Amino acid sequence: MTGPGSIGRGAALMASGTAVSRATGLLRMMVLIAAIGVTGEAADAFSVANKLPNILFMLLAGGVLNAVLVPQVVRAYKRDAGQEYVDRLLTLGFVVLAVATVVLTFAAPLLVHLYADAAPDQMALATTFAYWCIPQLFFYGVYALLGQVLNARGSFGPYMWAPVVNNLVAIGGFVAFVVVFGSPETSGVSAASSWTTGQVALLAGISTLGVVTQAVVLVPSLRRAGVRYRFRWGLRGSGLGRAGQVATWTLAGLGIGLLGNLVVSRIVSRAPSEAEATTVASNNAYDVAFSIFMLPHSLVTVSLATALFTRLSGQAHDQDVDGVRSTFSYGVRVVGLFTVAAAGLLLVLARPVTDIIAVNAPADAVDATTRVVQAMVVGLPAFGAWSMAQRVYYAYEDARGMVPIQVAMAAVVVVGTLLGMVLAPPSWWTASAGLAMSVSYAVGAVAAIWHLRRRLGRVDGGRIVRVHVRALVAVLPAALVAWLATRVLSLGLPDGLLGSVVVCVVAGGLGGVAYVGALRLLRVEELDGLLRPVLARLRPGRG
Repeated sequence: MTGPGSIGRGAALMASGTAVSRATGLLRMMVLIAAIGVTGEAADAFSVANKLPNILFMLLAGGVLNAVLVPQVVRAYKRDAGQEYVDRLLTLGFVVLAVATVVLTFAAPLLVHLYADAAPDQMALATTFAYWCIPQLFFYGVYALLGQVLNARGSFGPYMWAPVVNNLVAIGGFVAFVVVFGSPETSGVSAASSWTTGQVALLAGISTLGVVTQAVVLVPSLRRAGVRYRFRWGLRGSGLGRAGQVATWTLAGLGIGLLGNLVVSRIVSRAPSEAEATTVASNNAYDVAFSIFMLPHSLVTVSLATALFTRLSGQAHDQDVDGVRSTFSYGVRVVGLFTVAAAGLLLVLARPVTDIIAVNAPADAVDATTRVVQAMVVGLPAFGAWSMAQRVYYAYEDARGMVPIQVAMAAVVVVGTLLGMVLAPPSWWTASAGLAMSVSYAVGAVAAIWHLRRRLGRVDGGRIVRVHVRALVAVLPAALVAWLATRVLSLGLPDGLLGSVVVCVVAGGLGGVAYVGALRLLRVEELDGLLRPVLARLRPGRG
């Protein structure tokens, strides 16, 4: 069985890859904003088009593949003919991806009209972008399929490092766009009607090329992990019937969530045309805020949850209920320590963080995006707990059990977003949608953990609650320290990128130190589990 040391090393390796991936991802976003802006017709058109393959990828990586592939592969490699079974799974996945990609590419106009409600020129540009971007789905899927096989084989690094290649390719292309066509202020590309075929091909084409390279770079890692894939077709007698049932229920639940995302996208796309203000957060600002929201989640929650998931799958297969309970409790508690700190500090530092990402954007565009960031980050702790609970469902191949919870979460998102549209001015519609998303994660986390009690007998709820309460107590002085530091630094620092970076580093660092110190005073033992991956990376050669 995988021990805490190997889990820590696996999480540390993935965290390092994810850290570089997210850092280059943020740089990619900065260059993209420099090319087309953070608000405006072109930025929102590209956001809608590029969102389509990304949403489908998130469904694959976070849903169907976790629910089906990892548990199936873990079981397959425990018996004879395991590689043949994996080959059939991969072949089926590749074929389904290819068919789905072709169908959805032809359906680009319909998909764009489902996700946006904007001016005709903006809709036409979004559709053109979509024809270039939707083919990314196939390569995102190949990346996810191969990456999950590598994870099941205990090779965690390549899956986390491959997106770095994608980001570097995209950064180079977006820089070339700025060099050739200039900034939005000088080139006029912020208006949808001004785009040429060459501009579309460079921006969207390079974005798709990055995803292609992200998938291709995993191929050599398969051989190093001992995987020799062969195209094998034929489902009869392969045991895929059970996997198909799990996939069906997983898709049903994720489809429900997709409906909520669709409502959000359509409403926020209407905000600019309904508002009196000239700068209003819409789809692209929502995406920028979501990327900031996902940064801390990706650095720790995803890394730790992925390292723990293979262990959970094995324990579920062996009917080790105590082991599943212990692994789940450990994951939720350690993730909670980090997400509570991240939420508290990001609430304080949302403005300078957004200013770094949208460095060339006007102040009012940064302010509009900051509100969305703050609305989202309050849901970080609940999102972390929900993500860990999902891994338990997937380990038991119980996608059906999550569907009622996903229905409730989607309902919260839809109702909350609609309430925001009715009660708030259009300039706040996107932030209202972000807040609704945060509330939905809280509903999902509580409902999932409550439901898991039936399967596990108990979920170590007392320890989980105590750790989160102590984390909340510890984050209050940490947030205060960070806020005071921002006030003091703002008196002597100039506006702009350098000032924002200094504020984030100094205020965030002081807040982090205050948080760790408060946890030590509160004798929170799980702090060592959170810091172990970092310390392991700083002490090479030591287990």
